[in-house]
Amino acid sequence: MNGEPLAFRMRPTTIDEIVGQKEIIGKHTSLYKMIKNGYVPSILLYGEPGIGKTSIAYAIAGTTSIPFFALNATTAGKKDVEAVVEETRLTGKVILFLDEIHRFNKAQQDYLLPHVERGDIILIGATTENPYHDVNPAIRSRCGQIKQLTRLTREDIEALLWNAIKDEKRGLGKFTIEVTDEQVKKMAAGSNGDARKSLTLLESILYASPKEHSTYKLSDEVIADMIERVGVYGDKKGSHFYNLLSSLQKSIRGSDVDAALYYLAHLLETGDLIALNRRLLVIAYEDIGLADPSMGQRVLAAVTSSERLGLPEARIPLSVAVVEMCLSSKSNSAYKALDKAIQDIRIGNVGDIPKHLRDGHYAGSRALGHVGYKYPHDYPIGTFGGWIHQQYLPDNLKDSKYYQPIEAGEEKRLSGIYQKLEQFKKNSTS
Repeated sequence: MNGEPLAFRMRPTTIDEIVGQKEIIGKHTSLYKMIKNGYVPSILLYGEPGIGKTSIAYAIAGTTSIPFFALNATTAGKKDVEAVVEETRLTGKVILFLDEIHRFNKAQQDYLLPHVERGDIILIGATTENPYHDVNPAIRSRCGQIKQLTRLTREDIEALLWNAIKDEKRGLGKFTIEVTDEQVKKMAAGSNGDARKSLTLLESILYASPKEHSTYKLSDEVIADMIERVGVYGDKKGSHFYNLLSSLQKSIRGSDVDAALYYLAHLLETGDLIALNRRLLVIAYEDIGLADPSMGQRVLAAVTSSERLGLPEARIPLSVAVVEMCLSSKSNSAYKALDKAIQDIRIGNVGDIPKHLRDGHYAGSRALGHVGYKYPHDYPIGTFGGWIHQQYLPDNLKDSKYYQPIEAGEEKRLSGIYQKLEQFKKNSTS
């Protein structure tokens, strides 16, 4: 019963056998029509593991008569690529499938460039990382298309599983298997859109289920045990992990509690508390900000608690923090104001500090003209404390306005104070 894994055996041999990814290589697409007409462009396939990058490459090769070579960048080196280049001198044009292309360094990627540009090598690169971050721009420019694959739908996975169960040549069709539609649906749901994982899951469940009189009876208990945590995927340093962090922040910013908790759950399952906690602290100040200035301290308390507790208990304080941030008033006015000031400085829009603000705590400061500062605490103003109008910005920037208050939460009160002080300034200069 042992041998090549089911997921390997069930790999499509032509593009007509591909399950899912209809938007990428369905019969209505330009890519499908080009390949059917005998033209194969250099392309980059980008997406999570198990969703069809390798299968598409092999299916393209099986649909054409062009010699095909496959390398994995995690183990291949320059000599392996040189061997493929040498083959082009003997046979002419070849297809090179380079899996994990982002693992090739710049020199290795550069070596491919002239051969891809001349058309001697048709490059099909596959990567789990964002090609705009991790693939040499020169390689990207020579690939006519960059295709981002998505997880397969449950219906696609169900069709794939049934194909594997019935296929007598490459699948499990030579076995007598007792399986229900409901069980296939559970396996499809548990595989979370990952074709390879679904087939590996099916094969494992088959051999773990009871066998009676040459009939495998798939067990609900085994299925439930096997699909535990099957949906978890996220390399802590990979694009998908950062996409999860981005989605968490955008869900909190958009006040969608359910979506935020979903992404929090996924991030907790990856086990990287440090990166998650850093992002939650950023959100407290970037998206809640002055609308609730105390949020930062409350999130810090939740983050500190999570670090002391560790997983799985860490999820408890973090869930409170995420729900509270989702339902809090939102303001980004403070850091936006700072960014405007930073931009002024970076473009050289600066000036001399007014002399009355300069350091006056040394002998000779008065001789330099560092005088005239008025101490605000000496000028009480209601319950505010002290305030006196004087110029703080350089002369050429004295009318600059960076802060634009937002009428949200606690910032509404702060905005009222800001507007009153602005009016006091106007009255003092009129």
